[in-house]
Amino acid sequence: MNRLARRFILIVVAIVTTLTIGTVGFTVIDGYPPFDAFYMSLTTMTTVGYGEIHPLSQAGRIFNSFLIVFGVTTIFIAIGAMTQTIIELEFGDAIGKRRNKRMIDNLKDHYIICGYGRVGRGAAHELRHAGVPFVVVDNNPDRVERAMLAGMLAVAADSTQDETLHLVGIERARGLVAALATDADNLFVLLSAKGLNPQIYVATRAAEEGAEAKMRRAGADAVFAPYAMTGHRLAQSLLRPHVVQFLDFTTKDVGEDIAIEQVRVSGTSEMVSKTIKEMQLRKEVGVIVMAIRKESGEMVFNPPAETAVQGGDYLIVMGRPGNLRTLETLLAEPRPARR
Repeated sequence: MNRLARRFILIVVAIVTTLTIGTVGFTVIDGYPPFDAFYMSLTTMTTVGYGEIHPLSQAGRIFNSFLIVFGVTTIFIAIGAMTQTIIELEFGDAIGKRRNKRMIDNLKDHYIICGYGRVGRGAAHELRHAGVPFVVVDNNPDRVERAMLAGMLAVAADSTQDETLHLVGIERARGLVAALATDADNLFVLLSAKGLNPQIYVATRAAEEGAEAKMRRAGADAVFAPYAMTGHRLAQSLLRPHVVQFLDFTTKDVGEDIAIEQVRVSGTSEMVSKTIKEMQLRKEVGVIVMAIRKESGEMVFNPPAETAVQGGDYLIVMGRPGNLRTLETLLAEPRPARR
């Protein structure tokens, strides 16, 4: 039930309740017939003021005094609520769009999701879970409304148009997900995004065979083929079920107390040139180093204790969120100044 429907129901309930209290009160206190009691309550609430249908006793007039205050207040609130509802129905879309635009204009280092189909919704769920700012773009108004009802920033527009990408702050964005229905549209978005912001990280989906190589040549930083990946995972689940279970463990929600994160080693960190053994991360910080992504692009899995880290490397680590934040601070701290 939406907010306007709830408001209408509350108005009706308040009016009916007031009328019921007045009808019962006049009937019990001064013996009014039920219809006369109802009519007296209605004229009192609406301030029509025809006068007393039947003479009221002192107790009846005291009751009527309270009914006037309560009833008139109820009517005024109902009128105000209905006026607000009418204004929202007439101007709500314009006000919402203006507010949406202001919020998008204030975004920085955010992510853009082009397409809010099944793939786009999955990407939006993960970004929302990570707590990072993002905006959804889709040319289907129903999908955009669905995203907005879920509390997301969304724009109903064609993401293959440069004007749309400018609208969602492509110049200030950190990354973009191209999850449109066709490879041609995703390729078009990829080329437009890279042309408007060469530094943006673009992850795109590829449906057709051979599209992955073309998208990488066009500048995609990451390309995922959902159908091929699903088929591969299904076969692996038959051949190596425990391996698949572990991969699901590491790529999905590990748990409230455990997370997997990538942490960059700052070039000014005092940890630069130290080995895994010397850093004592497992003992001192409480995290496990699963891999190191070297600045050259090489990925070192299960690095030996003698492996040294350098500025620009990324440590793929597992641990509790608090310990991971401690590690981020440790790897970002500048080296102590020499005297």
